[in-house]
Amino acid sequence: MTSDVPSPGDPIDREVLEAAACWEADDNVPRRPAMTAFRRAARLRQASWRDARGLPVGSQPIVPQPGAGARPVGSRLEFDQARNTAANFVTPAARAAVRERMATVEPHQSIDHRRLWADLLSSQALAFNLFGDLWADLDAADRAVHQWFPGAPGRVSAVRFVHSPGRFDPEYLNSLRDVSAAFVLDAPDGSRGIGAVAVTYHERSKAEIPKPENRDRYTEVAERSGVFGAGAIEALLARSDLCVMWLEHLLVSSMLQHPRHGWTWARYLVVHPASNPDVVDMCSRYRALLTDETTFATMTLGDLLDSGVLVPDAVSVVRERYLP
Repeated sequence: MTSDVPSPGDPIDREVLEAAACWEADDNVPRRPAMTAFRRAARLRQASWRDARGLPVGSQPIVPQPGAGARPVGSRLEFDQARNTAANFVTPAARAAVRERMATVEPHQSIDHRRLWADLLSSQALAFNLFGDLWADLDAADRAVHQWFPGAPGRVSAVRFVHSPGRFDPEYLNSLRDVSAAFVLDAPDGSRGIGAVAVTYHERSKAEIPKPENRDRYTEVAERSGVFGAGAIEALLARSDLCVMWLEHLLVSSMLQHPRHGWTWARYLVVHPASNPDVVDMCSRYRALLTDETTFATMTLGDLLDSGVLVPDAVSVVRERYLP
């Protein structure tokens, strides 16, 4: 396979994608050709990265049943090898972080282990690749958080992945929602802070509706946060492609409102490729619903890598793998 992968906005011939086992119907986004081009280019980039390292191609389904049919998918790794070698993760610290996290069970967690280990397009895997070295070095994590969030209180005491402070806990959001990564800070006065990061990569916008049985709790948290403009809460309670972003932001807001657990500072940061037009658009439209952006921020993947606070070796391999 050629290593000359097209840029995200460039159309790619079907023959090129089929030769790389990257022609996937799900990458086609009707009436959004720029998003289709981005998804196809991202998939081909991951397949090229895998091929250049001699890693065996994965399949659909990720774990084929004995005797059942499966087709190759160039942007996936063969599952057993991927799980045994953690080849989806690009630094020793990222591999250590994912193994530690998979050995730890948060109550009511729901993690697609197969996709995390074997799908090269996994945004959860990207989160470990971005922040695994900070998980291993809390001093570096503290420097990073205070650069991303000037004025953050205290020091970073933990970096957590696929994290929620309390799934199905009615004193938080009473939902299964979590965030890709969480930087927990301990302040001198005993209070705590959190920098919650949502990492996106290949995702497209999809309309969802918040669970009707949780409408009252969502409304309560949103109103108490005081950050939404007129009509915003009603719009976000309806079916919308901003649903996930809103609920993750609400989860962070609910931490500030918790009556006992001492969260006094929180920020929600969305990290995304600049070339993903759907996520860029969703961030812009979500921001327009806010009257107070104190707890909400966005950053492109390129800007994060250029921020100068990640471990240089990690920056180099993440950039090579994910960015054109």
